Amino acid sequence: MTTIAFIGLGHMGGPMAANLARAGIRVLGFDLVPASLDAARAAGIKVADSAVAAVAEANTVITMLPNGPDVIAAYGDSGENGSGLLAAAKPNTLFIDCSTIAVDDARVAAGMAVAAGHRALDAPVSGGVVGAENATLAFMVGGEDTDFHEAQPLLDLMGRRIVHCGGTGLGQAAKVCNNMILAVSQIAVAEAFVLAERLGLSDQALYDVASNASGECWALTTNCPVPGPVPTSPANRDFQPGFAGFLMNKDLGLAEQAIALTGVDARLGLLAREIYADYAAGEGAHRDFSGIIETIRSRVA
Repeated sequence: MTTIAFIGLGHMGGPMAANLARAGIRVLGFDLVPASLDAARAAGIKVADSAVAAVAEANTVITMLPNGPDVIAAYGDSGENGSGLLAAAKPNTLFIDCSTIAVDDARVAAGMAVAAGHRALDAPVSGGVVGAENATLAFMVGGEDTDFHEAQPLLDLMGRRIVHCGGTGLGQAAKVCNNMILAVSQIAVAEAFVLAERLGLSDQALYDVASNASGECWALTTNCPVPGPVPTSPANRDFQPGFAGFLMNKDLGLAEQAIALTGVDARLGLLAREIYADYAAGEGAHRDFSGIIETIRSRVA
């Protein structure tokens, strides 16, 4: 029977692991937060005593951790007397990292896995907590073709759209580029609604026009930043995330690193990073990132 070690059972990892367990997969989970372990047990996930213990029994290891240094540290030293997940795993284990991390960190982690006799994919996700809970995530995957095809049936149990983006690190590259688009478009949509309000145009009228014209985009039709036109958007729940501002700021920080490394003239991406850094420094950190509309309103002269 296939055994999956799932390391990182927080807001995203917990529901993802639960979807695997509901599909009949044997999942051994671990997290450093006791509340996350309790939620995992309630979802039918067997909780291991440690991450290393979970990995030792697994055929495939999925990690969902906060940042690149955490992934690299968890993989650990794989030498003869090494510690960490790579040293604990059976030979030729497939490591799938679903964290959102820098492209360079993804390539370092994958190189460590291969050097230790394993295989690795970077597979960051889009879709937020709702997508994790409903198994409707989008996976952007980087790595070898054969490893991708092996992983795809598992990813299908947690997501709706699985895209192989190319070699190692290119899943993370796709995530960085996608979220830069999202941030810029969410700001633009918010600015348009504030402008419309000042001009006397109703929210519903702007939505009815833009959602059926060239202004149509996800930031408008799914994450509409005003209550009413899209009843399921966070604006109808006082901007309860969703996708929190601190996470958008983190992803834009990764985009900023990539822009600096490549020398791309990405002025809107860098401005979006500046705007969301300010937002995440305050109450916006734990509100949905579409709440940026309130910041824009507050700065109207």
